[in-house]
Amino acid sequence: MHTEGVKFNPNNQSEFIRELRKRVNLYFKSNNISRFGNSNMVIKTIFMLLLYLVPYFLVVFNIFDNNLVVLLLWVIMGTGMAGIGLSIMHDANHDVYSKNKKTNKSLGYLINLVGGSYINWRIQHNVLHHSFTNIHNHDEDLDSGGLMRFSEHQKKYKAHRFQKYYAWFLYGLLTVSWSLKKDFIQLRRYHKMDLLKTQGITYQKAYINLVIVKALYFLQILVIPLIFANQQWWLTLLFYFVMHYVCGLILSTIFQAAHVVNETSFPLPDDSGNIENNWAVHQLHTTANFAENNRILSWYVGGLNFQIEHHLFPNICHVHYRKISKIVRETAQEFQLPYYSNPTFFGALKSHYQLLAKLGTQ
Repeated sequence: MHTEGVKFNPNNQSEFIRELRKRVNLYFKSNNISRFGNSNMVIKTIFMLLLYLVPYFLVVFNIFDNNLVVLLLWVIMGTGMAGIGLSIMHDANHDVYSKNKKTNKSLGYLINLVGGSYINWRIQHNVLHHSFTNIHNHDEDLDSGGLMRFSEHQKKYKAHRFQKYYAWFLYGLLTVSWSLKKDFIQLRRYHKMDLLKTQGITYQKAYINLVIVKALYFLQILVIPLIFANQQWWLTLLFYFVMHYVCGLILSTIFQAAHVVNETSFPLPDDSGNIENNWAVHQLHTTANFAENNRILSWYVGGLNFQIEHHLFPNICHVHYRKISKIVRETAQEFQLPYYSNPTFFGALKSHYQLLAKLGTQ
């Protein structure tokens, strides 16, 4: 992975993003609304935190004895974990939850509560993924360590012919990997890549921070339930794994439905590091929306089914994506640019499956 040398073409249809920004800015100005979060975000924050914390305390205080009921509580916790990540932490770490920087930072730290790393996430997502979307060797979200092949530019192994089947199982392991080892490996890599400076922190301080965060997380999510919950220790470990599996599966499929589908492209820079399109046009080619009319799904996933709007305007809170999507779609069509959108979430996953199959045999 490297971050240097990629240059987008500023002269390629640059009038598109200028016109689009003008129209979107006019929408906020004429309606006299802020681009930050509103009361809906506060309600959602309370809901997602309760979805995670209420089952936790029910488990720890042994309110239910039935193991199947307790398993269901851990499943709900996994759903809450994903909800916190998608609907609260994500906007906060893009600094768009609130005008107040301290509020954004505090809520951004919620990723630590669910086993991740505030520092690593901001680098992987804000710096790498948003800057170099779907570019091999630059967008880390495409890198599975060779287990899966998400672009035609990645090395193909014989096992990849079966990835359309086994990928779905591996997706559930995403946050298990994060919580146990990935964050430590990632932090060392970001130190070597000199990316920690983007977060204004030294490697030593970041490493100490990570150790403390992980210790507190495992104390809260595993040690306390092992001590106080009535279930046998191995059941608690199993339920903990199920919680993470549910969370990982949700997060993985939401990302894949937005970027790794048949419709999107995976452009490479030329020998001089130049990308054919400008940054905004590149986002349209590498990103897809899905299930735009599914308001319940959209509410839960933090508007990330409007992924195009998120990538073009990461400085706008997701509660506004549905409204500005009409402006984005119409402007893209005016400039004869793509605007990919799958009508349903299932349709997007089917498209992802077809791409996995193609890349596994290509």
